[in-house]
Amino acid sequence: MGRSRDPYQIPKAGVEIAPLAGLASFNINGSVGPVSAREFVGESTLGGVLVYAIYQALLTGLRTEAMRKRGAVDRKTQIRLVAESVWASAKEGAAVSAVLGVVLVVLPWMALPLSILGVFGAGKATMDLVDAFWDGLTEEQQNEVRVLAYEAGVNLSQIFQPRPA
Repeated sequence: MGRSRDPYQIPKAGVEIAPLAGLASFNINGSVGPVSAREFVGESTLGGVLVYAIYQALLTGLRTEAMRKRGAVDRKTQIRLVAESVWASAKEGAAVSAVLGVVLVVLPWMALPLSILGVFGAGKATMDLVDAFWDGLTEEQQNEVRVLAYEAGVNLSQIFQPRPA
């Protein structure tokens, strides 16, 4: 899986988070017992919107913080970029989650493959967040982390590649 290493590009929540969004379901009305198909799809859609929005907020927030530290954007622009990307991602999350909710109502056995795919998607999403966090550190902070990792016996060069010039 290739990751974008451009510190000036804002990544977008994509298919890596879709299985988790499809399985996220929030019991809004507190009902106990069997739920109707309509209620399940509605609660799954809300859960998916939240998963997409939270992931996109973290991803955009970390990436724009790195851009702000480098002087590419100011705080006002950063907030606008985060809000716009979260809104767009929430709309996409609603569509994906609604479709996956319907699929799970019709084919409930698909929950197992979605769960397995969700583990891999969560791994990719985690690495994207770690990359965005790393890019947000100053050179001095990155060197300090490298020294501490070396002292702990961890090789960070396999995880983080140098930032493109």
